[in-house]
Amino acid sequence: MLSDDTRRAALVAAAGLLALAGCGVSAEGVPREVTPPQGPFPAVGSPAPAATESGTVLQRLCYVRDDRLVVVNRRVRTLPTAREQIELLLDGPVAVEQDDRLTSALTGVNVVTDVRVTGGEATVAVGERLAGTGRNDEVLAFGQIVCTLTSRADVDRVTFVQGGQRLGVPRADGSLSTGPLTAADYAAMVSPR
Repeated sequence: MLSDDTRRAALVAAAGLLALAGCGVSAEGVPREVTPPQGPFPAVGSPAPAATESGTVLQRLCYVRDDRLVVVNRRVRTLPTAREQIELLLDGPVAVEQDDRLTSALTGVNVVTDVRVTGGEATVAVGERLAGTGRNDEVLAFGQIVCTLTSRADVDRVTFVQGGQRLGVPRADGSLSTGPLTAADYAAMVSPR
């Protein structure tokens, strides 16, 4: 004879099996087309970004707080071109970002005259050499542009030109580079959000 505990466990197990059997997808006699949901979808295990806009595409912009670079995640409906992303960067932080004490070393100054992306390299033409931005340190201004552009899937390095000639650009360590720059050149200046 079975004990009450054994009977109870057997009943619970049987009920569980019946419930699982009812949860399956029933077979259909004729195949049918299924429309998948719209993407893109985040990579497995990637953290959810703090978005300031609703949308489906992640866009990263780099601003400044306390003389440090801060990466901001925004969600937009469509991926902007590199030029459009720089224009958004030049517009400065939105209200919620300003409330978080974010500023820009680039706001209010027409410093970028062109952005072209070829083979993973963004070439940024500057007009005023980022002078007159109101910052003592041009490194922040160049760092904002490099960190913003290299957050794109189609850009892994950035070169600056002025008047068709490569421009010597300061890195976070103070050294000048006329070669392509990457986010690693400014990593020491990036602050956690």
